[in-house]
Amino acid sequence: MSLELTSKQRAQLRSMCNTLPVILYIGKDGVTEAVAKQAWDALEARELIKCSVQRGAPVTAREACEALCEMVHAAPVQCIGNKFSIYRESRENPVIILL
Repeated sequence: MSLELTSKQRAQLRSMCNTLPVILYIGKDGVTEAVAKQAWDALEARELIKCSVQRGAPVTAREACEALCEMVHAAPVQCIGNKFSIYRESRENPVIILL
């Protein structure tokens, strides 16, 4: 039950992703409950986060993105190389206004 974005909304979020630092790393254990909890908290605070999959991880960036989006009810924004970005509107205080 992941969120769906229009192409204009995705383009808007992709442009915002360019300057974001990576704040979530997926390591040798893959996408775990702890990673999902961390992502949930980060999405609640920031709405848009960039994640990176480390070299020893058992999943690709695309697989990790799909799994994480499913777990935290977020929308995939983009996936390039070993990095990906996801978005979910904050329940408490939404900041990003989508087109």
